[in-house]
Amino acid sequence: MSRLRIMRGSLNKIHNAVARYPLAVVFLFTAAVLVSYSIQSGKDYIIEILSCIFGVFFSLSLQAVFERFFYKISIRLAFIGCSSAFTLGYYLIIKSVSEFSEEIGIRTLLGAAALFSAYLWIPTIRSQVTFNESFFIAFKAFFQSLLFSLVIFGGSSFIIAALDLLIIPLRSTAYLHVANLSFLFFAPVFFLSLIPVFPGEKDHKEEFDRIAEKNELIKNAAGCPKFLEVLLSNVVVPLLSAFTIILLLYIVINIQGDFWTSRLLEPMLISYATAVILVYLLTSRMENKFSIWFRRVLPRVFVPMMAFQIASSLLSLKETGITHTRYFIIVFGIYAILAGIVMCFIPIKKNGILAVMLILFSLICIVPPVDAFSVSRISQENRLKHVLIKNAMLRNNQILKQEAIPDEDKEKIILSVEYLERMHYTDKIAWFPKDFSFYEDFYNTFGFDRYEQESSQSRFIYVSLKSDALIDIQGYDALVHVFLNTDDNRETKICEIEQSGRNYTLNKVKEGDTFDFILVQANQEVIRWNVQEIFSRYRGYTEEKYELSNEEASFTVENNEAKLTFVIREANINFLKNESNYFINLDILILIK
Repeated sequence: MSRLRIMRGSLNKIHNAVARYPLAVVFLFTAAVLVSYSIQSGKDYIIEILSCIFGVFFSLSLQAVFERFFYKISIRLAFIGCSSAFTLGYYLIIKSVSEFSEEIGIRTLLGAAALFSAYLWIPTIRSQVTFNESFFIAFKAFFQSLLFSLVIFGGSSFIIAALDLLIIPLRSTAYLHVANLSFLFFAPVFFLSLIPVFPGEKDHKEEFDRIAEKNELIKNAAGCPKFLEVLLSNVVVPLLSAFTIILLLYIVINIQGDFWTSRLLEPMLISYATAVILVYLLTSRMENKFSIWFRRVLPRVFVPMMAFQIASSLLSLKETGITHTRYFIIVFGIYAILAGIVMCFIPIKKNGILAVMLILFSLICIVPPVDAFSVSRISQENRLKHVLIKNAMLRNNQILKQEAIPDEDKEKIILSVEYLERMHYTDKIAWFPKDFSFYEDFYNTFGFDRYEQESSQSRFIYVSLKSDALIDIQGYDALVHVFLNTDDNRETKICEIEQSGRNYTLNKVKEGDTFDFILVQANQEVIRWNVQEIFSRYRGYTEEKYELSNEEASFTVENNEAKLTFVIREANINFLKNESNYFINLDILILIK
């Protein structure tokens, strides 16, 4: 009976969450349907899905505003209409862009982070409930919903496996559909069902005072389980303290040398700062010795560490210019320093300031003209323009070829042009050639090869085709999968094709350190392609460049008799001074004319 009562209570909470957040649930359901249809059809609905995600967070934040400051149903309906209109407007804006880009995805995620922070902070404005309690409730709800979703997904997967093995064959996409429903739809709805209704304006309008009752419910919901308190205080805090000591020792030892030039510490310190802020919020209401020591000591240590790192990152801008990733590192570092100061001097009950600052910094990063992408575009454009003018390569808004320029300037040009082209900014530069392709037009535009800046030391590059990339096989006669590696010395017949009564053979032939692919008909060569083109293209890639678009992954050779297209699935290449070691996984599309 008790289990039935618990289940009935959970279902009742989910029902209340749907009634409380109807628009958010509609957006979640729509996103789940789009993902399911994408899994089934292979079509890309990323813009529609991102719009739904934006709509979820926007509607949640407005619902929090309504519950805290309003109570009339007309205002709630107005907020629902406002959320729908803003979501539609967002969709139309990003739909108007020619293609989905990294910039759109990052702007959406940062906007969602700001809206979710607002959702947690708004109920605590001028309330006896603190942000620490709101945050802790959300923290517990997240892991409870994740646990339930994992159990549902695991159990459903076992059922699918049993049906597939014992009863009827099922498509492998069944697991993806279950994961979609478990994590994209059920988990968020269950999370929302665990968020209590905070005291708001409606409670002040009731004939009897319910605020004390609601405050008591919130205090109970924000209670910390004993095991979690022990885990945070006796395990997480000591580990984080030990890590702090290691970072301090590194900074002290290398303060006059590698610290100012090494970029190794940047991602580590960003992760460390995030962990410190999260643990500070989670332990803010704990009164054991470890938690009190952590709150008093660690923020005072972590502030100067982040200040040193920001100084190091700013110094590096002289060499690299501003990119959006470096912009985010610097802005987050500034946020972390200010958050550390707040943790040092502001009372714990006012930790909502941390959420307000996060909202403001997120908006700074995505709202023009000071956002990460506008600033990085202007920085890289000016950096490139300065180098071109310095070497007399820019005249009357036209780029002039020039081979005899310093290697240092060549490297700056290569890196800036690669960044601008990758972020689709070249079309926004008045003096830049139209329809410029970094892979095909670089030499003809600047007068030197972008691959000639070779290092005397070995350099490892890993690239792979984007997971959501689709290969268009329409118009080809055959597709074959091939693996290449340095140690393979065999000459191999890959496949045979019969077309119009004639037999063709595609062979793989070792040529020095690389391979030639040769299509042969009646012992006569029809068309040939050398793997060296792969090395030539990817030699100039930085270590950050690991995902390939279809254009970057494709190589095509064609004549009047045949056409071959090589699509790189993944490539591990170790560039040495005079040779390359490699393992390459690729598809070959063949057309006989």
